[in-house]
Amino acid sequence: MAHGRNKTFQWMGAACSLVLFLAGPLVVADVFAEGAIQVDSKLKAYGKTQGVSGNLNSIGSDTLNNLMTLWAEGFRKQYPGVKIQIEGKGSSTAPPALIEGTAQVGPMSRPMKATEIDSFERKYKYKPTAIPVAIDALAVYVNKDNPIQGLTLAQLDAIFSKTRRAGGRENIDRWGQVGVTGDMANTPISLYGRNSASGTYGFFKEHALKKGDYKDEVKEQPGSASVVQGVTEDLAGIGYSGIGYMTSGTRPVPLAAKEGKTPKTPTQENTLNGSYPLWRHLLLYVNKAPNKPLDPLVKEFIKFIYSKEGQTIVVKDGFFPLSQAMIQKELSKLE
Repeated sequence: MAHGRNKTFQWMGAACSLVLFLAGPLVVADVFAEGAIQVDSKLKAYGKTQGVSGNLNSIGSDTLNNLMTLWAEGFRKQYPGVKIQIEGKGSSTAPPALIEGTAQVGPMSRPMKATEIDSFERKYKYKPTAIPVAIDALAVYVNKDNPIQGLTLAQLDAIFSKTRRAGGRENIDRWGQVGVTGDMANTPISLYGRNSASGTYGFFKEHALKKGDYKDEVKEQPGSASVVQGVTEDLAGIGYSGIGYMTSGTRPVPLAAKEGKTPKTPTQENTLNGSYPLWRHLLLYVNKAPNKPLDPLVKEFIKFIYSKEGQTIVVKDGFFPLSQAMIQKELSKLE
């Protein structure tokens, strides 16, 4: 799965404007030798249609920034008359943008909270529609030279949380407590995470920390790339981010749901069979009124994402694609 990724985009066309500023060029390491990511062979190529034009605004997840950019670029090749603008400052910015109508698409790396759905429903009298677009293994990254072999979720919680709701017996703040020997054994663990606007922050808090509290020592970063960059430059560092943000300077730690279980790497196979414990669907939220058609431009953009080309982009960006069966089920909801 080795491929180059450039997390810096500044792309503008005469009929389409899209500007994203992310952090530095990243190169993905080939740590998934046990099986390449595969797109479902049943997926169909995208079929261009007539009369697609207009402006498409997307506001939401940082994790999905790169994917949204690549999808927009591919979509514009089909429809040069479309103008697309993408802003990714965190999943929590998506619901207000959909409610206020400043965006037709709200990318999120977590499901909407009940309070966010309620706010939308108060205005529109119906709920927003969630569209799964890819699968992400939420990876726990360490520096490539860190020899740690694996962690349980209880250990991970004891590293990042001060409440230890996952059942950890003691606070973990040095690498020797999780099996690292030699010079690093007594080295303090350096923590990197996301800010509270991030869906990744919320997902990790719920599923790894069991809704516990983060330690005050966590260095909060504005984006996924910043977390990974921090760990790349810090031998004692550990941080969490989507699998699509892996670099050659980091490696994902194998995780086990419970003590006694074999820690698993975040591969496509381990994610789909559930043996890797931290995974999620990446989502697009849209405003679709019941018994009314979805905005034609938004619908066509989603159809492109669900095509062979769109899901191939998912793979190129380091995430995991959806099956044809799931895509067919989701497409039926848009009719």
